[in-house]
Formats: sequence, structure tokens, C-alpha cells
Amino acid sequence: MTARLDHRNPLVFDTHELGRRPGALQRQTRTVDAPKDLGIQKVVGVPEGAPVELDIRLESVMEGVLVTGTARARAEGECVRCLEPLQLDVEADFQEMFSYPDADDRGRVHHAEPGDDAEDDEDRLFLEDGLFDLEPVLRDAVVLALPMQPVCQEDCPGLCAECGVRLADDPDHHHDAVDIRWAALQGLADSLEPGDKDDKSGAEPGVDEKQEK
Repeated sequence: MTARLDHRNPLVFDTHELGRRPGALQRQTRTVDAPKDLGIQKVVGVPEGAPVELDIRLESVMEGVLVTGTARARAEGECVRCLEPLQLDVEADFQEMFSYPDADDRGRVHHAEPGDDAEDDEDRLFLEDGLFDLEPVLRDAVVLALPMQPVCQEDCPGLCAECGVRLADDPDHHHDAVDIRWAALQGLADSLEPGDKDDKSGAEPGVDEKQEK
């Protein structure tokens, strides 16, 4: 098989030193630039080009190479409560099997026959000339490690529902409750002059005096 992967890609790893010897181990540490859209789009993620520290272990097994590791990076996003920018450290663990293209699930070499059902291979990842691309595994691991609703702090009070002020900046912020049934009448009363209020009452001048007499 002709390799389609570029060994110069920092997320492509070479397993040739393991030599298909079950039990052989190799550890690698590498710092790479984050690929584009690493995270949960429009929510939180690692900026493109930001450093991602990789600590991985390659283990040769019968059917391929078992890759176990951890990725560490700094993610950026927006608090879902107060909408302020935030940063958080993300540590994503992963484990994935990269199978030899000529081996079945038990590690035995087999030759594909025309008409073989390929559905079982759809979810499997394969080595290509001893190389594998860690990027799809890294993406899945980072998404699972990130919060779906990031907050700047656990007890963030969010924004005022009436005016939008950030409540963490003004803990005593509040609005006086007004009964909407009286708000319109109060506004009308405040807009009238004292003389107008007497006129609106409907009483004629001197009526009260005549009634008293």
C-alpha cells in the first residue's frame, strides 16, 4: 500500500521501530500546533496554532498498534451565563487501535476477496505503511474533554434579565418591582398638574359647600 500520509505532518506518527513485535513499546512526547476548529464550534475550543502537548505510548499488538496518550492545551471560549471571554486548561485522554491493513481482528493475515463485506472496517482506523494520523483521535478526545456549557466561574450569577448588567460586577444590583396594573395610572397621575387633577375629578367648584349647607 502506498502511503497517503505525510510523515512531515506533526500529527502523523511512525511505528516502524516497533517492528510488528507484539509487546514492543515506544513512548513519544511532542508539542504541535492546534489544527483548525479543535473543539466545540462557536462554544469553546483550542485556537488554531496554539500549542498542544502530546504524551503518547505506542504498543505493538497482534492486530496493529495500540495508541494511548494525553493531550494538554489551553482552550478559549465565552461564559454561557455572563458572555465574558474565558480560558481554561483542557486535558484529554485517548486510546485508539490502528490496525494493520492485512490483518483481521485476531491479528491473522488475510486477503480480501471480491464481495467481502466492508462495513466492519468503516469504524476501524488503519496504519498506512507504518504511519498513522492522530488528528481525528485528538479531535474526538478534545471535544469529549471540553464542557458543553463553559462558565467563567461555577457560581457566576450571569446577567440581569431586565437591563443586561453583569451581576458579578454589581452584587447589590436590583430593580424595584412595580405592579403593572398600577404603573399606567401612576404615570398618568404624575403627568397631570394639580389643577388638572381637580378638573379630572368631575366635581364643580362650590358643590361641596352647597351640600354642606
